[in-house]
Amino acid sequence: MIRVLILDEQELFREGLKAVLSANPEIAITETVPGIAEALRSATKCHPDVILMDIHMSGMDGVEGTRLLKERFPQVKLIILTTFDDDESVFGALKYGVSGYLLKNNSLSELVKAIQIACRGGAVIHPDIAAKAIRQFSQMAKTYARIRVDETVIPEIKNGEWKIIRAVGRGMSNGEIARELCLSEGTVRNSVSSILLKLSLRDRTQLAIWAVQTGIMNPGTKNL
Repeated sequence: MIRVLILDEQELFREGLKAVLSANPEIAITETVPGIAEALRSATKCHPDVILMDIHMSGMDGVEGTRLLKERFPQVKLIILTTFDDDESVFGALKYGVSGYLLKNNSLSELVKAIQIACRGGAVIHPDIAAKAIRQFSQMAKTYARIRVDETVIPEIKNGEWKIIRAVGRGMSNGEIARELCLSEGTVRNSVSSILLKLSLRDRTQLAIWAVQTGIMNPGTKNL
């Protein structure tokens, strides 16, 4: 059973969402709340697995709310459900580690699937929002201090590893890479760790920035 907390200012929306999600035997709604303060109290009391939340609220900024929720409850998966996809909110929420970013016009089946994927450690982002996030990340990577690697180890990187590097550069999670390349998630996780070790990079963020900076993300570009 997946325990879900719903956070939205609009009572009609959150109660309607509660009604339709409660019909799914795999989901239990712990509570519905109108604001971040109530969500913090509810999560402390009810221990949800997933929080569905709108990022646009009249009280506390929703991006700041995601930060507070992830700091207090790092194990809880946050899925943004919103009407808007403005750039600042998209990048701010993703930066703090949300597991999904969907528009409210997504279907119920898509939302249920996103909840299930989040609980397995994956992430689901609406295609329009993903495109914006990638553009933002690419711009940031171009202005970021250039990532340096040991050039002598680059020939050791195998063709399969280059595919994973490009996928990381596109912001894909291990689960998404595994599905795209028909690998197990464990294999992808181990490959990413091996790549980081070879290139002496700290984390996958540095790897993604390096991939963008080197130009290997451009269509038609061959391996270095």
